[in-house]
Amino acid sequence: MKAIAEGLFTDEPDPRLVGGKDRESGRIVFPCPENDRFEPVPLSRTGTLWSYTIQRFRPKSPPYTGPEAFTPFPVAYVELPGETIVEARLVDVDFGDIAIGMPLVFTPTPLDPQAADPVMIPAFRPAEAA
Repeated sequence: MKAIAEGLFTDEPDPRLVGGKDRESGRIVFPCPENDRFEPVPLSRTGTLWSYTIQRFRPKSPPYTGPEAFTPFPVAYVELPGETIVEARLVDVDFGDIAIGMPLVFTPTPLDPQAADPVMIPAFRPAEAA
């Protein structure tokens, strides 16, 4: 699995996002900043839906590098309890079934499923679909 950015996921059978823990305050952020102030920490695989929106148009390129043929998708803010809130794609759920507070599980997903060697991006799916 090749992540869209180096060091974004752990290299485990069930990968996790890698956040950054501020060495002074203990505050956790995502993604992990590339400086000495933050140490990389694996984040929880589970969280709850804090907020979301539906991305209904193709984002500008750059930075978007996804498929030319665009299909709307949900973008979620996922609360990882005691850690941080992360932004990621929401997968394996119908738009009408999305509910604030629903339990979610981390699952990297391909940015472009039709690509020969797709890069993976952060995504979460409903826990009952895990």
